[in-house]
Amino acid sequence: MTTKKRICTVIIVLVIVCAVCVGGFLVWKKTGKGGSKSSQKVYVQKVSSLNTASDFKLSNCSFLGVVEAQESVDVKYDSSKTVDEILVKNGDSVKKGDKLLTYDVEAINLQLEQAKLEVERLQNEIASNKNQIAELEKEKKNADQDAAVSYTTQILSLQSDNAKNEYDIKAKNVEIKKLEASTKNAYVTASIDGTVKNVKTVDKLQEDGGDVIMQITEEGDYRIKGRFNEQNSKDIMQGASVIVKSRLDDSTWKGEITSVDTSPQKNSGEDMYSYGSSDEMSQSSNYAFYVKPESFDGLMLGQHVLIEIDNGQDTSINKTGIWLYSDFICKDGKKNYVWAKNEDGKIEKRYVEIGQKDEENGDCEIKSGLEKGDYIAYPDKSIEEGMTATTNEADVSVPPNDLDPNDNTDSDADNEGGDEDIAYDGSDEDGMAIDEDMFASMTDEEIEEYFNKLYGEEGNAENADGENADAADADAAFAE
Repeated sequence: MTTKKRICTVIIVLVIVCAVCVGGFLVWKKTGKGGSKSSQKVYVQKVSSLNTASDFKLSNCSFLGVVEAQESVDVKYDSSKTVDEILVKNGDSVKKGDKLLTYDVEAINLQLEQAKLEVERLQNEIASNKNQIAELEKEKKNADQDAAVSYTTQILSLQSDNAKNEYDIKAKNVEIKKLEASTKNAYVTASIDGTVKNVKTVDKLQEDGGDVIMQITEEGDYRIKGRFNEQNSKDIMQGASVIVKSRLDDSTWKGEITSVDTSPQKNSGEDMYSYGSSDEMSQSSNYAFYVKPESFDGLMLGQHVLIEIDNGQDTSINKTGIWLYSDFICKDGKKNYVWAKNEDGKIEKRYVEIGQKDEENGDCEIKSGLEKGDYIAYPDKSIEEGMTATTNEADVSVPPNDLDPNDNTDSDADNEGGDEDIAYDGSDEDGMAIDEDMFASMTDEEIEEYFNKLYGEEGNAENADGENADAADADAAFAE
């Protein structure tokens, strides 16, 4: 074997060894440091927790509420009067100002006449006392000193009686005015529109005690009671438009704040602004407001809801079902998929159908392919089908990166220190490709001729026989 053939043989062997090493490294790298794909764990999250269509986070214009019965007004009667007739019964609908019951006017008139007679009697008594005082004053002037003292005592007693009578007259005049007003308003009227409930007879009322003879419940079955805090009271005002959101599904209702109660409500638990302190000065008071929705369809008594001030957010996309941030969506040609956990707990490509897109918020609708109870992973170029899904971040063996999820190229980030990885591409140092199969099918002469073409003409223009000067030097060095 000539020297040139030996050199060629050595080069071929080196090429084969390098190819085997590089191939082994790629296999080792591909399978995750020599382990199987199934042993690699990928962190997954539940779709319902990622669903942007069910984002009910409270903000400064979002309040807790509950569906309750409509407002009820207690109708009280004047126990100083005699009820003549109750004009309504349970279940009757009444309007504001309708008569509910009447009082006995004859009894009121009798009381009025008695009061007037009492005033007249007191006035006559005062006049008589004044006349007596005048006579006593005259007699006192002609009496001796001892008798004058007696006259003075009688005069002071009469003056005291007159003062008391004048006070009684004022009190009776007040009573007379009330009785006169009662004769003009000898009935009780409804203060709101509503339905009459819990009507009692006078006998039943006296038996139970109290002065509530009936109730009127506002028209409509329900209303929504909301709660606000002094910290966000500026957002609540009567007449404001609101959006009511169900906490059971994606249902919403439009409504209006009909009234605001500025009486502090009793806290049902620890105040959210008290920071765990029992000091009254560190707590914040809660207040109530009431909302009348445009419709009560789908609402239940006692249902808890969220109330948002309507700032025009309903003009945006109405998101129902499943919406995910677009970063979770990968492309496979024209198909869309996510990395999902299958029934065996392994990672798989789950093809999904995309619907509407919200470019402003960066999310999109998932029309099919996923359920809210499924688990998915954030895309990473290292994820492959067959890897194990886990919900424990501490178990994750596939590190996240910020690369494009559809980017499958290697990067320097794969190097873990030490010598830089060399991606051997089958080229020599001058960048020309070396084909191992080509050498296997060539004779020794053809191989020699090939290397002569590569190196023989370079830097050896003075060789008249056309032999490769570098090859000759190599032969000489090999011989030595």
